[in-house]
Amino acid sequence: MMQAVLWGAVAAAPLFVGALLALLRTWPPKWLGIVLGFGAGALMASIAFELWEEGLQLGGPVPLVVGVAAGALTYYVADRIVERRASASQGSAGGPLAVGALLDGIPEQLVLGIGLASGEGVSVALVIAIVVSNLPESIGSAADLLEGGMKRSRVLSLWAGVAVVCAIATIAGFALADAVSSEFRAGASGFAAGALLVMLVDSMVPDAQSKAKESTGLATVLGFALAAGLSLGV
Repeated sequence: MMQAVLWGAVAAAPLFVGALLALLRTWPPKWLGIVLGFGAGALMASIAFELWEEGLQLGGPVPLVVGVAAGALTYYVADRIVERRASASQGSAGGPLAVGALLDGIPEQLVLGIGLASGEGVSVALVIAIVVSNLPESIGSAADLLEGGMKRSRVLSLWAGVAVVCAIATIAGFALADAVSSEFRAGASGFAAGALLVMLVDSMVPDAQSKAKESTGLATVLGFALAAGLSLGV
């Protein structure tokens, strides 16, 4: 169990650290867009080489595709709710990124906890890949929320809450390992992938493009290449 607590904290910590970095300094819009683009590329690699491949190996295409559809629909509905509340309060675009991090992080770290309980090791490459994807996501969201007028304490509390919930998901996965099937793990991986894909297309990439303009594509490819290389053990 202590192993699950440790790795859960390590995997979730970048979410909180990114919010701290956004609070410590003001990021120029172009640099923020580059950070978001880099993170988007890393998340694309995570979907392709971690969530999708692992889901196929664990449970085959049916539970994986069902999970993808469920994750996409869940994020879509949650995002619409967040957008309506943000419009009513003249909020920013950072909320959808926080929702995406939560809907991605819970099933992803649930699978991590199940894997730890099953005796699977955690590679350094995987940990670095999680940092590469989560850190820019939280920096971008926190910076947007601050720009939209949210108090610094609320931004920090929001991302601390996201990080804690994701870390708890690792512990829950460890505890439930004996009670869940390979199909459930495949569905959980698919859920995370589906939520991420909708978030990337609807929020993260457009936000990066609006800030970094022509630099977005290059940053995205570099993020993808680094995370893909880490996932493949290059």
